[in-house]
Amino acid sequence: MRVLVVGGAGYIGSITAQHLLEAGHDVIVFDNLSRGHVQAVPAGATFVKGDMGSTSDVEEVLTRGKINAVMHFAAHSLVGESVENPVLYFSNNIANGLTLLNVMLRHNIKTFVFSSTAAVYGEPAESPILESFPLNPTNPYGDTKLAYEKALKWYSQAYNMRYVALRYFNAAGASGPLGEDHQPETHLLPLVLQVARGKRPSVTIHGDEYPTPDGTCIRDYIHVKDLATAHISALEYLAARGESDVFNLGNGTGSSVKQVIETARTVTGHLIPTQVGPRRAGDPSILVASNEKIQRVLGWKPNHASLSTIIGDAWKWHQQFPAGYKVPEDKVETCQK
Repeated sequence: MRVLVVGGAGYIGSITAQHLLEAGHDVIVFDNLSRGHVQAVPAGATFVKGDMGSTSDVEEVLTRGKINAVMHFAAHSLVGESVENPVLYFSNNIANGLTLLNVMLRHNIKTFVFSSTAAVYGEPAESPILESFPLNPTNPYGDTKLAYEKALKWYSQAYNMRYVALRYFNAAGASGPLGEDHQPETHLLPLVLQVARGKRPSVTIHGDEYPTPDGTCIRDYIHVKDLATAHISALEYLAARGESDVFNLGNGTGSSVKQVIETARTVTGHLIPTQVGPRRAGDPSILVASNEKIQRVLGWKPNHASLSTIIGDAWKWHQQFPAGYKVPEDKVETCQK
């Protein structure tokens, strides 16, 4: 298939593009590079610089690309930023995302894989989380993802668009030359590894009085390689005329902030000093997936579930690329005429 990967110069999008190529698909990466890196676009993919909020940009890439399916990774995804600047999240994650869908419909492209989030559940009453649990986001980020899922449901019914929404838990790790490089960095594991590399003096634990065994938040960390293969499973499911659906995407086990730090100490051989700071607004105590549905329906399962493996792969990448990506844009192809 010829797949348009929107946001494919970002962390998860680039690694999914890499896996799509390895699976024999043709890949066009479409990204405005506001948060992605042109050097993260895998060899073999066609790169087009453009914005999913621009009707003309999307029209251009779909007109010349002969696209069969679209994967959407271009939403903003930082909980704290969404609380501080909700207009950015509602504008990009909903308005711009609807522009993408509307142009797709005009081109009769109706196969769509969406990177959603566990944040749609809010603070769940039970763990692990089932897809049938109530959807009560506690931050604008989760709210915008839920709103987009609702739009997909109605578009599917009205326009015969078939989609899979994958509700990510915590992506981590790396895949060969592709890894996690955000500016500024807010995710726990890269921050922990920056301390191990001497780039910062300590890592801040945002709250140690949560109702968990060690007082710190518990999250389901899933290897980014397993995320990528789940997208391919979703694409194959839709290609086989599977019905539109939503799936949790996690390992099914949780690790606390303190457990992540302790495992990183073992993997890296560094002390990794910590300090305790205030809770971040909108952070639930525990987010752990039930992945029974995606295993049963899509036939997917995690193959890199060990926290040590996840951290070890991320550590190798950060050692190999200590400055992250360099982003030369002088020869970037654009949609603009």
